Amino acid sequence: MALMKVKFDLKKRVKLAQTVWFMYWFSVMAGVLLLTMGLFFKIELRKRSELMDNNESHFLPNLLIGVGLIASGMNAFGGKICYDSLDPSKFVKWKPMLKPFLISCVGFNGLLLLTAMLCFLMRIPLQFTLAEGLKNGMKYYKDTDTPGRCYMKRTLDTMQMEFRCCGNDNYRDWFVIQWVSNRYLDFSAKEVKDRIGSNVDGQYLMDGVPFSCCNPASPRPCIQLQMTNNSAHYSYDHYTEELNVWKRGCREALLSYYGGMMNTIGALVMLVTLVQVAVTVGLQYVNTSLSTLANPEDPESESEGWILEKTVKETFTDIMDKMKAMGKGNQVEEGGEAPVATVS
Repeated sequence: MALMKVKFDLKKRVKLAQTVWFMYWFSVMAGVLLLTMGLFFKIELRKRSELMDNNESHFLPNLLIGVGLIASGMNAFGGKICYDSLDPSKFVKWKPMLKPFLISCVGFNGLLLLTAMLCFLMRIPLQFTLAEGLKNGMKYYKDTDTPGRCYMKRTLDTMQMEFRCCGNDNYRDWFVIQWVSNRYLDFSAKEVKDRIGSNVDGQYLMDGVPFSCCNPASPRPCIQLQMTNNSAHYSYDHYTEELNVWKRGCREALLSYYGGMMNTIGALVMLVTLVQVAVTVGLQYVNTSLSTLANPEDPESESEGWILEKTVKETFTDIMDKMKAMGKGNQVEEGGEAPVATVS
């Protein structure tokens, strides 16, 4: 028994074809939107690629761009089929390729669903990518004279001001690395010698942060050096000066920004998936309703349309039987003996 069988007359078939045609062209625009979102996401990641540990984070925007291109092309093709279905003489040429096209649509719907899931799940690997990338970026902050790293200071300063963050996890991350270039240190000064000699790595460490960590909402001039020394500043307590520098780490800030973007894109992809499923079902009804005309020579005759020719259980059983038959056929070919040549 066919699944979700519906009877159609000419008026219903025309209305169905027109509705599915409109939905297909709406889906073309949705595909363009996916492509645009993928490009936007890729550009945003490129802006801060120096702060990411690897290029795996670009897998998702590349996938979105590919999915958007495929969706635009497939839906334009499907819209053309629905438009030609209004004229039986034109629709005949599409019949041989309708079944493969519908199968490819089902596969594409699965790809869309996978893409939506990745949009929600990629937040986890992105967190580790940002953590390692920011850690390395902070180490190179001082290398303004080193080729390949000379723009890291500007990148980090711009990011901290834009996202109102400081350090990797918090502002104290700057205390454990040397972020002042040796070019600007007087190695003959006792303070510099003491600081460099006080740690095994020979780095100039201090309880200070770059200027980009300063919070402009602070009522007092920003204290960015000797932040833990209360006696170095008048009326200062570093435990209560909440407005002096940004307290939030940049990993959390960037993760929140990119995570929100991925959640929005994921919701959009889910919506596109639902529309794609709807147009696939609609095209199947168009195909079956035109293939089962009571009188093929009379376009006004009644017909029946369905999603599956059999029930879901019967269809699944048929697919499994075909797969088993194909498997047995391959085993026979692999296990068969080669013919023995005879000498006359």
